[in-house]
Amino acid sequence: MKLIIVSTLLVSFLFISCQGQPALGIQTINVKAFEEKLKTTSNPQLLDVRTHEEFAVEHLDKAINVNWNSDDFVTKANKYDKTKPIFVYCKVGGRSSQAANKLSEIGFTEIYNLEGGIMKWNAAGMATQAEGEAKPSDRIIGMCSQEFDELLKSNNKVLINFHAKWCEPCKRMAPYILKMQTEMKDKILIVRLDADENKTLLDSMKLDGLPVILIYENGKEVWRNIGFISEDDLKKHL
Repeated sequence: MKLIIVSTLLVSFLFISCQGQPALGIQTINVKAFEEKLKTTSNPQLLDVRTHEEFAVEHLDKAINVNWNSDDFVTKANKYDKTKPIFVYCKVGGRSSQAANKLSEIGFTEIYNLEGGIMKWNAAGMATQAEGEAKPSDRIIGMCSQEFDELLKSNNKVLINFHAKWCEPCKRMAPYILKMQTEMKDKILIVRLDADENKTLLDSMKLDGLPVILIYENGKEVWRNIGFISEDDLKKHL
């Protein structure tokens, strides 16, 4: 019996060792805490790790664009002071979490990651800027609320899918949703909307994650899901 227990502990130790230790110095904090920490930090180092196209549409005040998916992310990040706090955010938190781990790996010791990314920031009613603007942007980007309301009137039952090109769960769901668009066209209107191309609508609806599935009947929302959902589970709600 003792031999079995010792063997089990040894296997567990080896498994944990192979998995590695969690990155040090990283705090993933909510919008309120992130905003407060920015305010109380002198000349904060704030990195927007999305693409330049996303950054141009909107970003947090005084943020610098350092694209996580670019080949020179580490080179650019190394230019910042590793002895001072550094702040990171992206659209919903995935890319910034990876960026935070890399920052810890290259020597940063105090890293703040915005939980839920800029979508949570917008849903909380916080201000952002568009590239070249000194004040928060109020431009309409994509479909407006009035157009969306008209869309809901076009069918008795409507399914809206907000997605994004960079969103991995969105990519996994896309094939079966596209298939359903054809197979179920006589029963339900399925509309896919790019979140980045319809920012105004997303902000007005205070959606704070991706992918999003919204189901409407007679113009009224009857069900929603934020995050990945399988084809079988989705069909249960149709």
